Amino acid sequence: MAKKAETISMIDTLAEFKELKNIDKETMINVLEDSFRNVIAKMFGTDENYDVIINPEKGDFEIWRNRKVVADDELEDANLQLTLTEARTIDADCEVGEEVTDEVHFADFGRRAILNLRQTLASKILELQKDSLYAKYKDKINHIVAAEVYQVWKKEVLLLDDEGNELLLPKSEQIPSDYYRKGDTVRAIVLRVDNLNNNPKIILSRTDKMFLQRLFELEVPEINDGLITIKGIARIPGERAKVSVESYDDRIDPVGACVGMKGSRIHGIVRELRNENIDVINYTSNTALYIQRALSPAKISSIHVNEEERKAEVYLRPEEVSLAIGKGGLNIKLACMLTEYTIDVFRDIDGADEEDIYLDEFSDEIDGWVIDALKDIGCYTAKSVLAMDRNALVERADLEEQTVDDVLRILSAEFEDSEQAEESTPEADTVVDAEGVAEEQEAEADPAAADDEKMND
Repeated sequence: MAKKAETISMIDTLAEFKELKNIDKETMINVLEDSFRNVIAKMFGTDENYDVIINPEKGDFEIWRNRKVVADDELEDANLQLTLTEARTIDADCEVGEEVTDEVHFADFGRRAILNLRQTLASKILELQKDSLYAKYKDKINHIVAAEVYQVWKKEVLLLDDEGNELLLPKSEQIPSDYYRKGDTVRAIVLRVDNLNNNPKIILSRTDKMFLQRLFELEVPEINDGLITIKGIARIPGERAKVSVESYDDRIDPVGACVGMKGSRIHGIVRELRNENIDVINYTSNTALYIQRALSPAKISSIHVNEEERKAEVYLRPEEVSLAIGKGGLNIKLACMLTEYTIDVFRDIDGADEEDIYLDEFSDEIDGWVIDALKDIGCYTAKSVLAMDRNALVERADLEEQTVDDVLRILSAEFEDSEQAEESTPEADTVVDAEGVAEEQEAEADPAAADDEKMND
């Protein structure tokens, strides 16, 4: 009865381990067998002649020992051999040289062996749990997880997931305006999983640009479905971010889809990032246009791109320079990060023609795609278009001749009207001046008449 009670106690203990550690049946069987064999090997020096059978359905186990039969006076190792007399108590027909198998009750090994088994089992399960945790979160790197704040420290926050696993959110990976209290639910991406000395350490991040990308994938179904692709992300956590997107379906406006109706989609992301401003722009393979869009809302006058050195010189009207640089230099810094180009901004003082007009001002007369085509070849203002040869415009902008002629006519008419308005004012001044000069000339030619006029007065 004592042996049976001990066995039941051990099985209950093993079942408790299984329930707490959430280990599957097959893995538990392997862990149990290995644990038994380790204890047996420590006690007898080897476990090769033992068969360990785990029966998870009944919740019990069996241990069988295989030994070789030897003559009564030739016994050398009681663990590997047994005498003929002892063997015939197990199998009456056995002979010397045969192998006999008998059942061993683990409880007969003593309490020390049982305690050793439990310690070995606990150690193996702990090791197995660490391996499982490492494998689980290794597959979740760059994916969003949600966890509950357990403890807040100065340099990091300790969080627990649904299974009670510990996750760390370092201060360096927190948005500057983040503030946490115990019990708060936090969303972040798994940045990396360290496994020093088989001790997994899961590091989370809310500042990595991949966190922003995953938020877009959650909020914008078209991105999750693959209809819109995020081509680039530049981000200064808690301050501002720029995201370039491209649509594979001409019917879908990528920027509009990301922003949502009245900003419904983008607002959810902004709230999650503590009111971080997010600019969404259309991606283009045209470097000059891409840089121009990245510097939005500033409007550039001209741009010179050095693709070999990955540098760009951007010229803007004086009043546009501050917009291009942005508050604290954020706008140009993010533009450089997004385009991966070094951007130098210059004031276009010589070219700051107050009479020139940006092409966007003609959007009511010229189609938007035509304006974009002209911008692609570096023409951002009306005079820059008029300064180019007609044939060059047709060839470089890949536009039809009739389209180019219409554009030139519209732009020229704008400046002709301006010139006529300017010319009309000097003519009026000239008439007044001419009348004054005529009166002076008459006075000089006939002084007496002039005196008579004075006397009459």
